[in-house]
Amino acid sequence: MKKLLLSTALSVAVAGAAFAQSPSAPSTSDSTPAAKSESSGKTNFVSSQKPDQWLASKFKGTDVLGSDNQKIGDVSDILFDKTGKIEAYVISVGGFLGVGAKEVALAPSSFDLVPGQNGAANKLKIAATKDELTNAQTFARYEPPRPTATTGSGSTTGSGMKPSGTTK
Repeated sequence: MKKLLLSTALSVAVAGAAFAQSPSAPSTSDSTPAAKSESSGKTNFVSSQKPDQWLASKFKGTDVLGSDNQKIGDVSDILFDKTGKIEAYVISVGGFLGVGAKEVALAPSSFDLVPGQNGAANKLKIAATKDELTNAQTFARYEPPRPTATTGSGSTTGSGMKPSGTTK
C-alpha cells in the first residue's frame, strides 16, 4: 500500500509541478483553447500539496538505504512516461561527492518509505546491498540521434565542392 501511495503521490506531484509552473488565465467558455487540455478536454488544477505527496524538487537527493539500513546512494532523477506514470527512480551509487558515482534505475515497487527520525527527512529503502547496486547495469540516458554533420557553412554540390559563384 505504501508503494502504491508513494508512486501515485509522486505522479501527481510531477504533473502538478508542471501545471503550477505555467500561468493561465481563467476562462469563461469551454470552447476556448485555453480551457481545454489536449488529452482530456478539461483543465484540472491542483491547488495545494497534500501531506502524502512529494515534490520532485524535494524528492531528488532523498537518501536510499540498503537492506542493512545503511545509506547506499540517493535519488538523482525520476524517469516517467508521457502520461506522467513513474517508471523508475534513478539512484546515484558509489563515488565521493558525486565523482565516480554510477546511476542505476529501479522501479518504484522496489522501494519502501522509511519515515525520518526526530524531524529528519524520509528515506527510501530497498532490499539490496551497496555491492548489488554497484554491480548492477548502469542506467543509460536516452540520447537523441545527432543530425549528420556537414562541412563548411554553405551548401554543397554532389561532389562535395561549393557551388560556383561563392568566394572564400
